Amino acid sequence: MTIRVLLADDQALLRATFRILIDSAEDLTVIAEAADGQEAVELTEEHRPDVVVMDIRMPRLDGVAATAAICSRPELTDTHILVLTTFENDENVAKALRAGASGFLGKGVSPEVLLSSIRTVAAGEALLSPTATRALITRFLATPDHDDLLALPDAVRSLTDREREVVTLAAHGRSNAQIAEWLVLSPLTVRSHIQRAMTKLDARDRAQLVVIAYQSGLVTPRSPAPGPADAG
Repeated sequence: MTIRVLLADDQALLRATFRILIDSAEDLTVIAEAADGQEAVELTEEHRPDVVVMDIRMPRLDGVAATAAICSRPELTDTHILVLTTFENDENVAKALRAGASGFLGKGVSPEVLLSSIRTVAAGEALLSPTATRALITRFLATPDHDDLLALPDAVRSLTDREREVVTLAAHGRSNAQIAEWLVLSPLTVRSHIQRAMTKLDARDRAQLVVIAYQSGLVTPRSPAPGPADAG
């Protein structure tokens, strides 16, 4: 199956470079390009891409607002957002995760990492294992900033012990394979636990599941990371 990608960046040269790279992969294709956030929202509604590669700083509507607009539309739940950033403003990246982005990358990543990340996000996973990502979550997502988060602890209490265990490991940046190894489960079983937890907590994807884990207090910035360490 070919993964359909929409590029959103106000720099035409950068979009052209990304298009050449993405189109060079047999399983990826760029179906549209947007020069600003508003156009990204409109083209996403029109083309329904699998992944939107979204810049943060853009005219008319920035990447954070565009991400929130896309992720708030029920008809676009199959579209996942991969935010690109220069890490100049870490808080904007955290806000993008809260808005529904499935992860983010720095613009200096290698071509192989970018292509692999698009595939990861398209599969419904999230880019939450690298050290830089965990640092952002620890710094910005530990304290709730929305009134509707007040009910989250009740939802978290609905998780089974095993679901809570799996979500805790995921919140510490562990991949499904690492969680499976630590808990002596199959990766498929781990994925099932993740999906049930997402349903109970009304999380759009794994990224939001991790955000909820921090915002609800299930995981805290200073809590030790159980399980095997990742390579990030």
